Amino acid sequence: CSPAPVLDADMVERVMNDIVRPTVAGMAAEGSPYRGFLYAGLMITADGPKLIEFNVRFGDPECQVVLPRLMTDPGQLMLGAVDGQLAHMNVRWLDRHALTVVMAAKGYPGEPVTGGTISGLDAAFAGSGENDEDVVIFHAGTRLEDGVWKAAGGRVLNVTGLGRDLRSARDRAYRAVNAIDWPDGFCRNDIGWRALARTEDGEGA
Repeated sequence: CSPAPVLDADMVERVMNDIVRPTVAGMAAEGSPYRGFLYAGLMITADGPKLIEFNVRFGDPECQVVLPRLMTDPGQLMLGAVDGQLAHMNVRWLDRHALTVVMAAKGYPGEPVTGGTISGLDAAFAGSGENDEDVVIFHAGTRLEDGVWKAAGGRVLNVTGLGRDLRSARDRAYRAVNAIDWPDGFCRNDIGWRALARTEDGEGA
């Protein structure tokens, strides 16, 4: 979900100070200054943030829950990073919450069932919110055959719901998922429950 309740301002600063900034400084010190996307896969533990991996690309499906809230032109941000001007740019975010549910093919992460027909995408938009912008459906492993969507991979669709709070975003995402007719697909039904518990129990982070 975005924003993630577990990443409050203090935790963000700790991640930057303990993990991100030392990594970037280390690359520069070794003669390989880095400009671009740096995705840090983290676990937030009782002892603080722990790094699992770095990727020099967008995270998937993390990107699909972040970009719908980004109001600043991402292309301009990329150019700003290339030119070394990113620190001087104003990054604006939509004041809404987002949550993404991944729909995968049966058999995933092993041998996924491919070729199944996917329908109901229009219904997923129509019945999930106040307007079409409340739901974004990202195609990951699909192909279009004679006007019909078919599953063509393991992780097939990423369904993102947006709302005024996390619960409404989650509800919209799952309403959209439930409107999609894909017998060979499945998804987890517990996405966001930890974040909801933190938010609704008043823990904040």
